[in-house]
Amino acid sequence: MTAQQSGTTSAGVALVAHRAVASAEAEAANRAWWDADADDYHAEHGDFLGDADFVWCPEGLTEESSRLLGDVAGTDVLEVGCGSAPCARWLLTRGARVVGVDLSEGMLRHAVAANGRTGLRPALLRANAERLPLADGSFDSACSAFGAVPFVASLAAIFGEVYRVLRPGGRWVFAVTHPMRWIFPDDPGPAGLTVTQPYFDRTPYVEVDDTGAASYVEYHRTLGDYVRALRAAGFTLDDLIEPEWPEGHTQVWGQWSPLRGRLFPGTAIFCCRRD
Repeated sequence: MTAQQSGTTSAGVALVAHRAVASAEAEAANRAWWDADADDYHAEHGDFLGDADFVWCPEGLTEESSRLLGDVAGTDVLEVGCGSAPCARWLLTRGARVVGVDLSEGMLRHAVAANGRTGLRPALLRANAERLPLADGSFDSACSAFGAVPFVASLAAIFGEVYRVLRPGGRWVFAVTHPMRWIFPDDPGPAGLTVTQPYFDRTPYVEVDDTGAASYVEYHRTLGDYVRALRAAGFTLDDLIEPEWPEGHTQVWGQWSPLRGRLFPGTAIFCCRRD
């Protein structure tokens, strides 16, 4: 789970652009980014995520407490953008049959290592979520905790693919950075409380290398954009959850912090079902 990463050039300074990025460039950039960042990401966040825990967001909301997917025992579940797959392994402990999909070989390497440590082995596939190598109607539910959705060029493509592989009535629950966070700097401190970016500017956040090629891409959509894309794909939106910052929670994760969390939401969780 991420939001607006802080990449660096060889000189140690991020080169940030806001420009259009098509699917192929975003796929190449984000695959290379996460392959390179996988070790550092898990060194920093691995303890918080656990090896077999389902944490939806930096606010600490868990599937154990929220039950957003319902009873998964005996069902087929797809995790989209699984990373090192702690959520997928947790689902296995609840009796589900699970497939985890991720773009990054580096993240899946950590998933394989954690499978070995825990003895919990969800099936793992490397794929772009805009083109899932899975059969129609294969799953009873699908989930994503900050995986894939913010990093693909087309909501229509990813939502269409999830709809295709779900069975009728299947649940689709995904967590993303709350769209209103886009208007603030990516800073957990006081500097992150002042609006600097228009909410309605959908231009992607892009980090580029010295040649101008994208090295990291993250897309901004408004709440309305998500709702319309879900409806166009055939989903019904049952709930939109904006987790509040828990009392006594001191975890700082990138731009998430107690300071900002007390004032405005950092996460949006869309709870949908296939019509």
